[in-house]
Amino acid sequence: MSDRPNFLFLITDQQRADWLGCYGHPVLKTPHIDSIAARGTRFENFHVAAPVCMPNRASLATGRYPSVHGLRYNGCRLPLSANTFVDQLAKAGYHTAAIGKSHLQPFTGKAPLGMSSEDIERMPEAWQRDTGDYNQEESFSYEGEGRFAMNLPYYGYQHVDMVTAHGDRCQGHYGQWFREQTPDWQALHDDANQLKHNYSCPQAYRTPIPESLYPTAYIKKRTIEYLHQRQTEADPFFAFVSFPDPHHPFNPPGQYWDRYNPDDFDVSLPLSAHKNPTPPMRELEAQWKANTSAPTPQTARMLDEQSLKEAMALTAGMMAFIDDAVGEILTTLESTGQLENTVICYNSDHGDYLGDYNMLLKAALPFRSITRVPFIWSDPADRQARVTDAMVSTVDIAPTILARAGVDTFNGMQGIAFNEVLTGGDAKREDVLIEYNDGGSRLGFEKPARVRAVVSQRWRYTMYLDQDWGELYDLKNDPNESHNLWDAEKYKAVRAELSERLNHHLTRQMDESPKANRLA
Repeated sequence: MSDRPNFLFLITDQQRADWLGCYGHPVLKTPHIDSIAARGTRFENFHVAAPVCMPNRASLATGRYPSVHGLRYNGCRLPLSANTFVDQLAKAGYHTAAIGKSHLQPFTGKAPLGMSSEDIERMPEAWQRDTGDYNQEESFSYEGEGRFAMNLPYYGYQHVDMVTAHGDRCQGHYGQWFREQTPDWQALHDDANQLKHNYSCPQAYRTPIPESLYPTAYIKKRTIEYLHQRQTEADPFFAFVSFPDPHHPFNPPGQYWDRYNPDDFDVSLPLSAHKNPTPPMRELEAQWKANTSAPTPQTARMLDEQSLKEAMALTAGMMAFIDDAVGEILTTLESTGQLENTVICYNSDHGDYLGDYNMLLKAALPFRSITRVPFIWSDPADRQARVTDAMVSTVDIAPTILARAGVDTFNGMQGIAFNEVLTGGDAKREDVLIEYNDGGSRLGFEKPARVRAVVSQRWRYTMYLDQDWGELYDLKNDPNESHNLWDAEKYKAVRAELSERLNHHLTRQMDESPKANRLA
């Protein structure tokens, strides 16, 4: 075994921690992902730096919080000048590859919620405009014939197979490949050709695209090809394999649509289980009762029990497809002789309410369902099965991977390496900071929500900018976060202590890079 292991980093999109067999899900079966946990460390208290895609993915890449690295909410972009841990690995001789969803740059081409393209052009910024190429994930870059040639390296990645968007309409290199595979691709993308079904859940769509042409299959295929290519190479690799599912829309293809029955699932935490819902929850309830449509497909909403159970069943179907794909990837890793020198990680970029308090998707309310995600680390140096309750954040991944590879971090990285935890040692964090910044006004907020939370083993304390209310949950006695103690006289001292703790976190949010190069 080499001191410089390979890394296979598997990541999903919008998967909460308890949606895996090894995390105790009572219905969903994920034997292949579970096999990673059976020979590695499974984290019970892994939290995202931000519970939305782009900011948290940028935090993973940089080891820095959104307020520092600059990709603060979906629709921003990670500056091309940003250093990443992948850059560091590449400089140290690793071959680096990204296969699947990246989402460090926008890919919708749409203006932010409540703004027009004219508003954006008219408003000057505090910094002069960065003229770098930020169109490498935009859909129009992939409209031509052949394969779009990216400007590499891309945030440190020397090899990129790009997949953008979600569901069965993903684009990027996948979209170009998809159009080459079938002459009737337009018919397969026509809503009128949706296969028959009886689901009423919003965004439930029975795609006519066969399993072999679905994005999950493409990512599996490209990953297996990459592993075969690296089999005879001397340099170690870092492969970031990113599945766009189980993010909505809910459209598992082929056999995976019927893999699970909605009747097998329960809405165990209905809205009635919360003792004192916050104003945004009341706003969502009012919209639900009035049957008001969500402003965007990505906006959280409340739904009836049957719709939520359908969303759960289809999510499970998407996860079953991912699990099968992971199984084939792991088989290839072993058959090519690379398993014995490869660290395998499994993670997700954020969770989904998925029925908790009748909510679906994600939003400004940082319940554990969207902030707590799966994280598994299986290391060839120690394949012993462990479960740890260490508090760990997405920002901690970068320094941990670099430490394992024997590569230096860079100035300004905020994460804390947790390598000691991987061998049964003690954690270094008492708590984690979680940031949320909305790109538009919704859920009853007059301005885009700005949210900061500190989460420890015992407490979750949340501040909402310019609001006279907040959240305080006792996670030991109330793990479902069903009773907000913010106004409880008995917990004023706890609230004050956590407020001070949050202030320390916020005071630390200064960019330490670049260093001063003169005394004065």
